Amino acid sequence: MRLAELSERSGVSTATIKYYLREGLLPPGRRVTATQAEYGEEHLRRLRLVRALIQVGGVSVASTRDVLTALDDGSLDHNARLGTAVWALPHGRSADAEDPATETARQRADRLLELLGWGYGPTTDVTPPALGMLVTAIAALERLGYPCAIEDLEPYARALGQLAVHDLDLVERYGGTPDEQVEAAVALTVLYEPVLLALRRLAEAEESRRRFGRA
Repeated sequence: MRLAELSERSGVSTATIKYYLREGLLPPGRRVTATQAEYGEEHLRRLRLVRALIQVGGVSVASTRDVLTALDDGSLDHNARLGTAVWALPHGRSADAEDPATETARQRADRLLELLGWGYGPTTDVTPPALGMLVTAIAALERLGYPCAIEDLEPYARALGQLAVHDLDLVERYGGTPDEQVEAAVALTVLYEPVLLALRRLAEAEESRRRFGRA
């Protein structure tokens, strides 16, 4: 397909595609004349992944380039490919290491992960960005005096562990190729988070109505 068709099928403007080509985020097409090139389905799949990272996920161009380099590393298994892409998403500001609440929160997060049997914690060399998010959130709760003991956090973690099964089912159902599944993992992570927040608030409103509302 020519550039115009690639733009039409992907929903990405030709100017943006040319920018991605210049930045090395998209491999060059097959040159047919001095000024024109042809692109294949692999370009379309990669373009959708780049769009998911940058336009949906808010990942910088430089970070996207790093992600794509890692994804093209043949030594990575599919788990590592998915993790590389999702971990590149923005994860908020880091916890304040000087804040005493941060160390308390870190210890609590480590104990929670150990209780759950999840493969991240002080005994592993891998630290997902989401673990920093968790520590920051627990530290804020601790600092303000709101409930954040292990028994308060565990029900959320257990419920989300079950939800993760459905998340990965969606990813597998959406994409047939590894690139399509990585794209889906990024896009669905970002786009479903507002859905989860909205449903949680609606569920709380319903539970409040049941408990405290007038008959």
